[in-house]
Amino acid sequence: MNADMRNPMICDPETGICELSTNDGTDAQGAVTIEKSEKPIRVIYYTDPICSSCWGIEPQLRKLKLEYGHLLHFEYRMGGLLPDWNYNGGGISKPEDVAQHWDDVSYYLQMPIDGDIWLEDPLHSSYPPSIAFKSAQLQDDQKALVFLRRLRELLFVEKKNITKWENMVMAAVDAQLDVNQLKEDYLNGNAEQDFLEDLELGRQLGIRGFPTILFINEEGNDQIVYGAKPYADYELAIKKLLPISKKKPYNKSWENLIVHYQSLTVKEYAELSYINILIAKQTLESLSSNNQLKKTVTKNGNLYSL
Repeated sequence: MNADMRNPMICDPETGICELSTNDGTDAQGAVTIEKSEKPIRVIYYTDPICSSCWGIEPQLRKLKLEYGHLLHFEYRMGGLLPDWNYNGGGISKPEDVAQHWDDVSYYLQMPIDGDIWLEDPLHSSYPPSIAFKSAQLQDDQKALVFLRRLRELLFVEKKNITKWENMVMAAVDAQLDVNQLKEDYLNGNAEQDFLEDLELGRQLGIRGFPTILFINEEGNDQIVYGAKPYADYELAIKKLLPISKKKPYNKSWENLIVHYQSLTVKEYAELSYINILIAKQTLESLSSNNQLKKTVTKNGNLYSL
């Protein structure tokens, strides 16, 4: 691979994009058959378990689902951010080089990301957790999303190598998945085939990096939000495709949010509650001090959970 080609582990903090090295598909307007869904807007979300910018848009996505979930049919697709380490360029040629980069991304995105995982127990690829997610999808789509969330918490917050089966099991148990079935689908090739199909569709759609979210209405018109963008960008995409769309009100109390999502970062609580991030931090810290919430501490921010 040429040294000037994009290194997939370089996630631009300002644009919020973790970009692939090559783009050998059509662009995102390419000729791909788009099936209609039961809800008026189909959402194809290309992501990766180790994509730091994808972790960075969790606050926006959580709010989007609360306010517009009645209109959106989400499809989570895996993009294969890191096949292996057989490349160089972009200032990163080995796992250790990612550590400082992730710390920088954490600062820009205001989400807890501890880059020391790349110094202590580096991942060799993002393919194993991606295939594990496809295994989870074979069981239950909603549990698969909980599984993906826990994988990311284990990686970004708890510094666990999520390519290791014991850590996948930890996330699977938390997501109430059948661990034996997960392992069978992970090993027998069914989940891997689904993963390869995601990669192929991504090539057809011209997916260049993550996060990429493709909104498609019933007429086949689409809007693309590429990279970690403010909430208004996602809302605008919906409005362009469905001008009459209206957001649903929801209970913004911390009690409701923590029961609904089980865990919150400061940025997530601020986004979901429509409050200043400093106030959000003070509130969560107070709840933690009073033993109402459990706090998982990192050098770049904390995670609060039941």
